[in-house]
Amino acid sequence: MRSRYSAYVLNLEDYVLATWHPDTRPARLDLSKDEATKWLGLQIKHTSNIDADHAIVEFIARYKVNGKAERLHEISRFIRLNNHWFYLDGSFPEN
Repeated sequence: MRSRYSAYVLNLEDYVLATWHPDTRPARLDLSKDEATKWLGLQIKHTSNIDADHAIVEFIARYKVNGKAERLHEISRFIRLNNHWFYLDGSFPEN
């Protein structure tokens, strides 16, 4: 999870795609369009191992877009394949 956040901060599209499960991964990703985004921090709210190969991470990522403070609150599902963790999908709880 933290490595994917860092990849978004650094606009490392290849890493974000490589750590996204093939069943849910988009064909392409263009982080360059987010040049106005300034990432400010990541707070892990909760983690849960469902079993040896499935986990859930709830997080809040803070950022600014054109000077306006925003936050992304997501509950992400991860799956382990061949001893590597992949982002599967996420939901966005009501605030």
